[in-house]
Amino acid sequence: MIDAARKFPLQGWIGLALVIVFWGLNWGLSGLRTQWTFFPLWLGYCLVIDALVFLRTGTSLLSRGRKRFAGLFLASAPLWWLFELANSRLQNWHYNGAESFTVLQFWLWATLNFTIVVPAVFESAELFRSFVKGPVRGPRIRPTRLSTITFFLLGWGMLALMIAWPRIFFPFVWFSLYFILEPLNFWLGNRSLIEWAKTGDWQPVVTLWMGVLLTAFFWEMWNYLSFPKWVYSVAWGGWPHVFEMPLLGYGGYLPFSLEIFAMYHFVIGFFGNKKSDYVIPEP
Repeated sequence: MIDAARKFPLQGWIGLALVIVFWGLNWGLSGLRTQWTFFPLWLGYCLVIDALVFLRTGTSLLSRGRKRFAGLFLASAPLWWLFELANSRLQNWHYNGAESFTVLQFWLWATLNFTIVVPAVFESAELFRSFVKGPVRGPRIRPTRLSTITFFLLGWGMLALMIAWPRIFFPFVWFSLYFILEPLNFWLGNRSLIEWAKTGDWQPVVTLWMGVLLTAFFWEMWNYLSFPKWVYSVAWGGWPHVFEMPLLGYGGYLPFSLEIFAMYHFVIGFFGNKKSDYVIPEP
């Protein structure tokens, strides 16, 4: 709920200016331009959403710690490069205009632009969380030895099927890592969504899903008139399109958000932040 005495934070105005300027440049200029307009445009998005969250709740990712906020960007690029590695086998997307860069240039620009994936999703999830009050009841998934081992083996099975028959099982790229990492996080004592699911509270899952769909809309919409831009090529389910993305592909964003959550907490667990509630508070 918005506090009438609370003002829209400075980062929101900075973010709004970035969005207006770099959205206009990205869609208004011709030739190569998105490689340098993408990051400031999405930084602006993150700052605007962060400011809206703060306006509604009095707290936000940025206000809870600037170093940890910057850490989201640092963690994001290597996490997304894992999906680029998987795509070298799947060939589900490619970048129109990539041929205009050397390998080093493409790697540098891509790494910079991949830094926005994690903060954009987490910021959007925080915004929806400000509207979802209390638990969202769903089935209980208890972290027994059988259930966690089953999850773990399912993840590796999906990964193996994806590698062996990529034209059939390519959607497993958006599921397999979560099924592998969620049990690992639980066994290592890291934060995991199991902590909510065991009580039947699906609020973090729902808000991650809602947040990633909002982010997906802007990703695909802003990409549509960009250059360079990504385009999709899948063996099945490739029609109809909403922007460049096949409609069924938006469903892949839902497990992808859970993978991001699991991957992020798996990484920060190695830095001693095993029970960090920076992204989602204690259940």
